[in-house]
This record gives sequence, structure tokens and C-alpha cells, in this order.
Amino acid sequence: MPYELIAILMFSTMMLMLLTGQRVFGAIGFVAVIAALFLWGDRGGYDIGFSAAIKLMRWYPLLTLPMFIFMGYVLSESKIADDLYKMFHVWMGGLRGGLAIGTIGLMVLISAMNGLSVAGMAIGATIALPELLKRNYDKLMVTGVIQAGSSLGILVPPSVVLVLYAMIARQPVGQLWLAGAIPGLMMATMFIIYIAIRCRLNPDLGPALSAEERDVGLPEKLRLLRAGLLPVVIFAVMMVPFVNGWTSLVESSAIGAIAAFLAAVLKGRMTRAVFETSVRQTLAITCMFMWIILAALAFGAVFDGLGAVKAIENLFTEQWGLNPWVILILMQLSFLVMGTFLDDTAMLVIVAPLYVPLVGALGFDLVWYGVLYTITCQIAYMTPPFGYNLFLMRAMAPPEITIRDIYRSIIPFVGVMVLALAVVMIFPQIALWLPDYVYGK
Repeated sequence: MPYELIAILMFSTMMLMLLTGQRVFGAIGFVAVIAALFLWGDRGGYDIGFSAAIKLMRWYPLLTLPMFIFMGYVLSESKIADDLYKMFHVWMGGLRGGLAIGTIGLMVLISAMNGLSVAGMAIGATIALPELLKRNYDKLMVTGVIQAGSSLGILVPPSVVLVLYAMIARQPVGQLWLAGAIPGLMMATMFIIYIAIRCRLNPDLGPALSAEERDVGLPEKLRLLRAGLLPVVIFAVMMVPFVNGWTSLVESSAIGAIAAFLAAVLKGRMTRAVFETSVRQTLAITCMFMWIILAALAFGAVFDGLGAVKAIENLFTEQWGLNPWVILILMQLSFLVMGTFLDDTAMLVIVAPLYVPLVGALGFDLVWYGVLYTITCQIAYMTPPFGYNLFLMRAMAPPEITIRDIYRSIIPFVGVMVLALAVVMIFPQIALWLPDYVYGK
């Protein structure tokens, strides 16, 4: 059987298993090991899975994963993250659309604490959304704000998704995180500019708070400012030593986890329930990602052995004569299509064995491509009919927000995100300047 046909058979079998509801790592790992057994016999089949497991266990930066997840859950479960919204509520409520702008700021800081979009969505839907609706903010706009803002969790460091990409693409986690920082802040700024312009043109979308609500006194404002900026201080304590080269990435992640734990203890919020929930969630998510990485490495090893990447590269560039940029754009469009029914980790694991080597062969920077992949995943999260964030919002939103409202609310924000993707594609240094500067220094 030709190797190209074997590759197509592997992909179709894997997609069929995923459509039956199998777990992502189970479907991908099963196809990888069965294909290896048929191709290279018992010894080859066992060796591929075993070598993938050893490679995973020896990957030192993987230790950052449980550290950052634990840090995020401690800050979330201990309600330290709630203080952020109270701070934005008081300090920015006087602006038209100020609470919506503050919600974007809240999402950026939640992203810097957790690295997962689910955390931002949960906090935004349960804390910010009821407050915004109660103050007569337009429900379409604020629903879109929370969905768009929560998607920043997979781009702003410490992004857990970029850790997964780093392992599969064999790229440095630190460089990928730094590469995602400026595009993430740029996208958040674009959201804020859009909200400010919309509310300026139509004040009814985001009315300013009354003077009575904002007038809490300067001492209370300063207290809220200190409480709200605590997560920022924790993030700075963690990242400044790493950026200056004083600590490694793993050491910085440990500093962040310890700082979050101590902050919760000092504020009297580290209860047994908070600690147990944080540890359980950290263990569950870390194990999930490790299984996915293990399956992806095994699947990628089979593809390397087949030479499927070379065959597809030859098909695109030699037989079809496509320009490298056209191939890159087609890759991004395929992510958008897959994002309608798969989450970000499943998308990456399915196509990484083909896309990542192909991107390198076409002469593109793999760190830069990691940022493009992540932004495209953000867009796919909010693309109907089955975008991941759409269903999370439906599960968490109050009854007055219908699924039709949720679909309509994301249209302008998807437009902003597509514009941000185009800007990063046209100007790669937006993503590459910071890692080049830090690592060059």
C-alpha cells in the first residue's frame, strides 16, 4: 500500500473514532499504535509508544504545566480574582462602556493567572455578566465581550495551549509565551477601542455608572486598588526574574504557584475546600494534557516514519505549484473549519504531524506559527455553529440570553480577531520581537 494512502487511512480512521465520541487521546493513540504494529511489527509498535512516553517524561519544561494551573485555580477558588472586578467597577464605571472595558482588563489578568479560556469564561459569566446586565448594558455587546475576552486565556502567557504546541513542535516554551504576549495585549487593546467607539456612538449600549454608585470614598478606592492589583504583583514576581534571566521557566512557575498560595493564606482564604479543589483540578487537567501529548508524539512518530510530510509538501509545492503563503492561509482556514466541532488541543494533535513540519519546510518561523495557530483557535472557539466558547456561554449565561443572542454577539469581535490575525501574519515581528530581545540579551 502506498504511504500516502496509509496516511489518509490513519486520518480518516482517527476522525471516525472522534465522531463516535471517543476521548481525543484514546482515538489518536489507538490509531498510532495499531498503525505502528501493522507497519513495523510487534517490536516497532511497542517501541513507538514507549519512546513517546520516555520523551514526555524527560521534557523538563512540562513541570510548568501543573504549577501554572495550580496558581490559577488558587487565585480563582480563593476569590482573589473577584477583587479585580470590584476594582474595575469602581475605577472605570464612570466611563461610557467602562465596565465592559474593565471586563476586558479582568480577562487579561485572569489569562495571566490561569492560561485557560475556561477560567476567564467562568469568572466573566458568573461575576461580570450579571453586574453588567443589572446596570442596563446591552446584552449582545456584553455577551460578546465576555466570550472574546475569555479567549485571550490561550494566548496571553502563561498559556497552557502554547505549552502543548511547544511539546509537539519541539519549540521553547519561554519563547512561545513571550511571542504571545504582545499579540495578546494588542488584541485586548483592539477590543477596548471597539467597545469605546461603539459606546461613544451609542451611549445606551454601555451607560456610565451614577455618581452615587462610584462615590465610595478615596480610602475604599485605594483599598480596592491594592486588592485588585494583587494578581498583577504575583504575575510580576513570577515573570520578572524569568525575563531578566535570573530563573529558569520551571523555577518561575514554582515562584508563581508559591506566591499565589501565600497570598491566599495571608488573606485568610486558603480553606481546606479551596486547597482540595485546586489540587484536584490541577491533577485532572495536567493528566489530560499529558495523555494528549503522549498520543500526539506517538502519532507524529508514525508519520515521520511514513514520510507523509514530504509527500504532502511535494503535492502542494511541486505538483500544484502553490505559493507558501497560500498554503499557510489554507492551513489557517482548515483550523477555522475544524474549530466548529473540535477544541484547540484536538485540532493541534490531529494536524500537527503534518502542519508543523510543513511550516518549517516552507521557511516560516515555528514560534511565529504557534501564535498564528493560537489566534486561529481563538476565532474557531467563537465560530458557529459549534464553537467551544458559544456552548460554554450558553451553559453559564442567565435564561434571558438565548443561543441566538450568543451567536449574534460574537460577529463584531470575530471581525476584530480576524484583523488581529492578519496584522500578525503581515508583521511577524509583532510576535517575534519580544522573544528575540529577551533571549538575545
